[in-house]
Amino acid sequence: MATLCRTILIRPIITPSFYAPSRAYSTTHEADLVVIGSGPGGYVAAIKAAQLGMKTVCVEKEPTLGGTCLNVGCIPSKAMLNNSHFYHMAKHGDLNARGVEVAPKLNLPVMLKAKEDAVKGLTGGIKALFKANKVTHLSGHGTIAGPNQVKVTSADGKVEQVNTRNILIASGSEVTPFPGIDIDEEQIVSSTGALSLKKVPEKMILIGAGVIGVELGSVWQRLGAEVTAVEFLGHVGGVGIDMEVSKLFQRTLTKQGMKFLLQTKVLSAKKQNGKITVSVEAVKDGKKQDLECDTLLVSIGRRPYTVNLGLESVGLKLDNRGRVPVNERFQTSVPSIYAIGDVIAGPMLAHKAEDEGILAVEGIAGGPVHIDYNCIPSVIYTHPEVAWVGRSEEQLKEDKVNYKVGKFPFAANSRAKTNNDQEGFVKVLGEKDTDRLLGVHIIGPNAGEMIAEATLALEYGASCEDIARVCHPHPTLSEAFREANLAAYCGKPINSI
Repeated sequence: MATLCRTILIRPIITPSFYAPSRAYSTTHEADLVVIGSGPGGYVAAIKAAQLGMKTVCVEKEPTLGGTCLNVGCIPSKAMLNNSHFYHMAKHGDLNARGVEVAPKLNLPVMLKAKEDAVKGLTGGIKALFKANKVTHLSGHGTIAGPNQVKVTSADGKVEQVNTRNILIASGSEVTPFPGIDIDEEQIVSSTGALSLKKVPEKMILIGAGVIGVELGSVWQRLGAEVTAVEFLGHVGGVGIDMEVSKLFQRTLTKQGMKFLLQTKVLSAKKQNGKITVSVEAVKDGKKQDLECDTLLVSIGRRPYTVNLGLESVGLKLDNRGRVPVNERFQTSVPSIYAIGDVIAGPMLAHKAEDEGILAVEGIAGGPVHIDYNCIPSVIYTHPEVAWVGRSEEQLKEDKVNYKVGKFPFAANSRAKTNNDQEGFVKVLGEKDTDRLLGVHIIGPNAGEMIAEATLALEYGASCEDIARVCHPHPTLSEAFREANLAAYCGKPINSI
């Protein structure tokens, strides 16, 4: 770390001719690095760069820092998931069964305010981190004007110019629109509108049963909506989920009240008399039907955000999916311009962008760059939670890898039994000949926290035996992870028949 810091600090400041102020701009700044975007990838990269001694500027077009994740994505959705789960426990007698007798009443405005307070606190926290680390924050839309120049246009039309040694594109992603369906964020909503509905809809339809769809569908189903998910694929949970986990996941959500129309495509949606009529068609037999709802959530994924970035000014071309191509150091075809996060290839996950942001700026400072995308975990924050890292059983079969399976049910875990929260299992996949851990898939309580241990083990090349021989505290849910590895290693867990 000291070496990286020294690399930046001892480098002489050179002001080439392109650093000369232009009369077309009201203010001119100079920097080592300009980061375009302050989402999880951008703000983390900006802080890391400043810590390494770079004079850093972060440009953000929205009024608050944090990007989609903190403002209208990860953070507010988790607040709603957590609090709606408490309401659901109270409403359906789970708390009464535990000796906590309540007569619940939903106060949606207070629940929404709790979400907004969480967002406000965290976005304000980034502002404080910028100040503490001496990161300059410029509010406005960042446009690349040259290989070493960024133009920042504020909401009131004021233009500032930043001359910089390097540029990092961290502009994130936006909701993928559905052809022919216009989102108004009131009745026909994206994930943004679904986090701020003024009342609980009587009926809600989800276009897509991936992560966003099932998470936000769960929120409103718990609060009283009748929710139906229409999914083109034949499974729920999105890309990468293990099919055995997906099947249990669907059964569990169905028991909770959510309905699914799989292998079904949406043809159109029309507003009529205060309702929305959604026309769908079965993929296999072409059977059509009309569904009616009060709220329609379009959740078919996200796409890279590259609007008005000025990529054409430096000759940067996008790939066939609208992403910015980069090399292993996150460097584009223009040597001084880098890109990370949702705007490049790979899963659109906040923690993936954070890792890339740190690695990219360390690389700019002369350090090594390495990331193993097989060790990027995924989490669905429903109840039960679903989490996985590494390879799925389907991927191993496709690649003809000899593997073995170790499973352990939460029904046999003492902490899960004690908490009366025992649905699901831990599934471990190991290489048959070497015992090396290949993948971990969890559906059950606290899966999102437990997957971190699996990620660490996978990153460092642990075997199933390695994990099975590590002492885990009792009674904890993490013991299920140990037992699954024990089953994979020697064929038999201790606490399950």
